[in-house]
Amino acid sequence: MRRRPRGYGLGLLIAATALGAGAALWTWTAPGDPAVWPGSATGAGVEVHVLDNGFHTDLAVPRALIEARTGPLAEAVRGLPPGDWVLIGWGDARFFVDQSPITDRLPDGARAFFRPGNASVIMLDPAQRDPRDLVAADRRRTLRLSAAGFEAMADHIEASLYLADGRARIAAARAGDDARFFASHEHFWIGRLCNHWSAGVLNAAGLPVRPFRSIVSSEIMATAERAQLDSAAPRD
Repeated sequence: MRRRPRGYGLGLLIAATALGAGAALWTWTAPGDPAVWPGSATGAGVEVHVLDNGFHTDLAVPRALIEARTGPLAEAVRGLPPGDWVLIGWGDARFFVDQSPITDRLPDGARAFFRPGNASVIMLDPAQRDPRDLVAADRRRTLRLSAAGFEAMADHIEASLYLADGRARIAAARAGDDARFFASHEHFWIGRLCNHWSAGVLNAAGLPVRPFRSIVSSEIMATAERAQLDSAAPRD
């Protein structure tokens, strides 16, 4: 009988441990905050929308409620062009802003994914149309947050801004486009993508999320779907 190489059993143990740890991380759920979620299922609360373009997610929030706050996020929103809603997203400071054909941007996409420490921006894009009219129903999920959940979500977004003398700084704007991109102090790379950021925002609003699975936009939509079911369930 051929003798197994020395350390064979140890190697199997290490591989099994790594596989188990990976599976645990992949399925791990960061709990929500039952003090703020779910909101009321009777129609009260703050309506927000999760929008999916197939690989990236944005949030659509009522502009008036952001402007009613104090602080740099509210100040930044007040300076935007007209629109009753604000689309909010996060991404790499170059790749996210650029709208040239994707085939021309593949090298920059590789840089954004695989080079750690890339600068990032938060998009604030005013929308004059209701989000229901902007995005097809299969690319949109609607959530009704409690007032406290909405405030916690806005605080989380604001905390991502890079502040200079207490104010948000515009890092980029596009010609003919109302969106403004504000500098963020966070870094973009494969370990921290746009959908990870969206998951963090939803978790701040009280929703349970699966952080490691949030690498793809479909997981963010699934998070919102689970939350919709949760908020519709009867409560004691």
